[in-house]
Amino acid sequence: MTKTKTLKTKISKPNWLRVKLPVGSEYRKVRKTVDKYKLHTICESGNCPNMGECWGAGTATFMILGNVCTRSCTFCAVATGRPPEYDKMEPLRVAKAIKKMGVKHAVITSVNRDELKDRGAEIWYQTVHLTKKLSPKITIETLIPDVKANWDALYKMIEAGQEVVSHNIETVERLYRRVRPQANYERSLEQIKKTKEFGKRTKSGIMVGLGEKKEEVFKSMDDMVKHGLHILTIGQYLQPTKMHLEVDDFISPEIFEMYKEEGIKRGLKYVESGPLVRSSYHAERHVNVPI
Repeated sequence: MTKTKTLKTKISKPNWLRVKLPVGSEYRKVRKTVDKYKLHTICESGNCPNMGECWGAGTATFMILGNVCTRSCTFCAVATGRPPEYDKMEPLRVAKAIKKMGVKHAVITSVNRDELKDRGAEIWYQTVHLTKKLSPKITIETLIPDVKANWDALYKMIEAGQEVVSHNIETVERLYRRVRPQANYERSLEQIKKTKEFGKRTKSGIMVGLGEKKEEVFKSMDDMVKHGLHILTIGQYLQPTKMHLEVDDFISPEIFEMYKEEGIKRGLKYVESGPLVRSSYHAERHVNVPI
């Protein structure tokens, strides 16, 4: 019975989730730059469905502090394990690559580095600082992992001048233990609150299709607004491999539109909601959201 359901889910992936294969000169240019500077991108490590579109437009989301995460979230395609020693030259390589690409807006994220006392804060600071130094007109979004309430590390990560600071809630509170076993819903909300109090434009993202109820999504919206969130992205969860959580449901574009409208009603300044939306999708539009 279970085997039949899994097979049916895979066969019946709706048409709105089908994407074009990556092609074009801009895609090849980004590919060449990423390879030349030995960089990691969440686009690749996270199996992002929008890689063709974003790379084709000359943008990418850079992942710093390596490509091995100390967490084992059950939805995520990034490798988990004991990371190697971090590369102190990585911030400069990322900054040079971003300058070479000539992008107006850059998104930077990282794996969790729970084994580091500062959670990787110094590398974070240097990456943003050097990127701004080499590309003075650029705007930056940083997608910060859970710092486990190390607020000094958080402040170091976000004080180098980035315009948007994101931290993804990922799912509704009830599903946290199953989806983010090493994280804590209230702690992530507190991280958003601390970021807002620091004076930053705040952003978060959640996935749907994991078995959540609409009312639970609404409650998460209310919780995030209460803690100072400005921008929210909502997208369809897609199972990276058979070892990850199965998709519970494919959410229709109409429901995503409803979530967008509901989020604005509940006090969010901007909501990006759609089946293929990921946290850095259309990120350049979020820089000018009023705070």
